[in-house]
Amino acid sequence: MDVREELISRFFRYAAIESQSDGRSQLLPSSPGQAALAELLAGEMRSIGLDEVLTDEHAIVTGVKRGNRPYAPRIGFIAHLDTVDVGLSSVVRPQILRFDGSDLCLNHQEDIWLRVGEHPEISDWLGEDIIVGDGTSVLGADNKAAIAIIMTLLARLDPVVGHGDVFVAFVPDEEIGLRGAKAMDLSRFPCDFAYTIDCCELGEVVLETFNAASCEIVFSGVSAHPMSAKGTLVNPLLMAVDFVSSFERSQTPEHTEKREGFFWFKDLIANDSEATLTALIRDFDTDGFNQRKRRIAEAAEQVRSRYTKGDVRYQITDTYQNISSGLDHDGRAVAILRKAMAELGIQEKLIPMRGGTDGAVLSARGIPTPNFFTGAYNFHSRYEFLPVTVFETSFDLALKICLLAATHEAAEETALDGALP
Repeated sequence: MDVREELISRFFRYAAIESQSDGRSQLLPSSPGQAALAELLAGEMRSIGLDEVLTDEHAIVTGVKRGNRPYAPRIGFIAHLDTVDVGLSSVVRPQILRFDGSDLCLNHQEDIWLRVGEHPEISDWLGEDIIVGDGTSVLGADNKAAIAIIMTLLARLDPVVGHGDVFVAFVPDEEIGLRGAKAMDLSRFPCDFAYTIDCCELGEVVLETFNAASCEIVFSGVSAHPMSAKGTLVNPLLMAVDFVSSFERSQTPEHTEKREGFFWFKDLIANDSEATLTALIRDFDTDGFNQRKRRIAEAAEQVRSRYTKGDVRYQITDTYQNISSGLDHDGRAVAILRKAMAELGIQEKLIPMRGGTDGAVLSARGIPTPNFFTGAYNFHSRYEFLPVTVFETSFDLALKICLLAATHEAAEETALDGALP
């Protein structure tokens, strides 16, 4: 089986396991399918000769492919087990279609089409094989494409050619707050630096992410029967509406791009006595991030002063920080990534990721972990697609990183060589 066939075979096998994370659950992992996938991967890791393979109670799987270059830095790869829940089916039915320039029918029965006019990004892949779902779910290349790449890499690393120790981790619940990466026992992942493979098109590299926080704002009102409500009733739902209305629409996700931050009001649950609002804060700049936190406090005080018989409580919890703040621990991570891309002729597309990755958590915990492309487009969408050619290129890049890290030159790279732009 060649690399292309192995990547596709592994992706289809992993995609068949339902592993949507569940944001309503407080368990880790939040869904049983993630534990099932973890056990499958652990068995495969043992079968291809990895050492120290361990799956813990949180379905965090770790292991190491031992190398024969003792001077080489210890590198790692990490991917997440879960797929995102966006209200679609949890059952993924991947298929391969050849793109001939026409709209792709994903599902004849449901009449679901990936239309070129709506997704012109597919036009770059004329004549190519494309992996898609059937339109009833996300494809799950985020992040099972990465799992397939890493497992294929581990199976094909050749000690005759030479490589250092390569550590691997598969973690649950990245999509609901990077929970798995936060719970990792780093003594099981003792690498000098690592890589996530968790973004989109060919050449994309992430050295910068949002700073992120979640907010819960609770509005306590006063219930009363309508016959005696005047001067007594305090409607917590209206308190919440007033709170949200005090924020500018220009500061929401649908009105922002690039390095612009936002407030995202996600959920509102209310009854006669209480309303609970959840919101997300995102900003690339630390000062701007802190200012947004203060804005939540100010808005809460404004509503509290208007509804004197009610009350407003809020809690802000940091989710992750900008990955850039942790990448300077060891500049070799970025230097080797860039050198590998240059040697493979891959043009770098440096993007500020309007989201987060497990690498943001690991970088903050002392393991610099930049991120590079899987090759997939339209993450978190029924129209997600993965050109097979780029899938292979992502694998080539992961392999090249391992080989370069094993050279004396790479082992001696300084932090300055990997400095951020």
